[in-house]
Amino acid sequence: MNIYFRELRANLKSLLIWSGIVILLIVIGTAKFSAFTDNPEMLKILDAYPPALLKAMSLKTFNLTTITGFFGVMFLYFGLMSAIAAAMWGSDIISKEERNKTVEFSLVLPVSRSRIVTAKALAALTNLAAFVLITWVASVVAAQNYNPDAGFYDFLALEMQAMFMIGLIFLALGLLLGCAMKQYKRAGSTAVGIILGTYFISVVSGMQKSPDFLKYLTPFKYFDAGELYRAGSLNSVYLLLSAVIIVICIAAAYWTYNRRDLYI
Repeated sequence: MNIYFRELRANLKSLLIWSGIVILLIVIGTAKFSAFTDNPEMLKILDAYPPALLKAMSLKTFNLTTITGFFGVMFLYFGLMSAIAAAMWGSDIISKEERNKTVEFSLVLPVSRSRIVTAKALAALTNLAAFVLITWVASVVAAQNYNPDAGFYDFLALEMQAMFMIGLIFLALGLLLGCAMKQYKRAGSTAVGIILGTYFISVVSGMQKSPDFLKYLTPFKYFDAGELYRAGSLNSVYLLLSAVIIVICIAAAYWTYNRRDLYI
């Protein structure tokens, strides 16, 4: 437990920075929404965008003159921020011991490597849960000026569940990279590169005439805001696929960290 609380304290600044960024995004986003609310004429702006891009970003799914529709589009940024923050926490919380030359201290503690990984992973998971909760609360507060109905709160709750799942997938991936990569300095940048790559795939898969299998290669399509809005629930197939990815990444993280040589 000492390792867990130590990691929470060490990553508090990072959590506050990410929380500040997402709160600022929500404030700016809702301020822009004031130009759209109850003003259908503003939707004509979308006519200038290519139809494929509108479909890829779910802009045709939502009515941007309603607070529910506007937050449906905002989810694109919530998911991306959750993925990057979680991946960085997962990779850095392991690799920083080697980067900061403190891994020798960790190894002399009367605990196994597996317990160290568990404590650090739980600390990163706590950060992710707090980040999603802060995003949720900030969204509810910011939406109050626009008299949201019950449907907004239901959809926002669904979005926050999806945001947490996206973060969980990339947290597990970041943890694996931090545990497995011998070039520990590249763990974070590799994680961000994978996120940007999967995000690009999600954009391509949302366009017309794209191969159907592409949507299985990116977690951003597992929890697409447009599909969440239409279905009103998380897709059980994608939830199962997400669970498989998370379990494989975590199991591989433990296996590799217990066997590789650490740089002291």
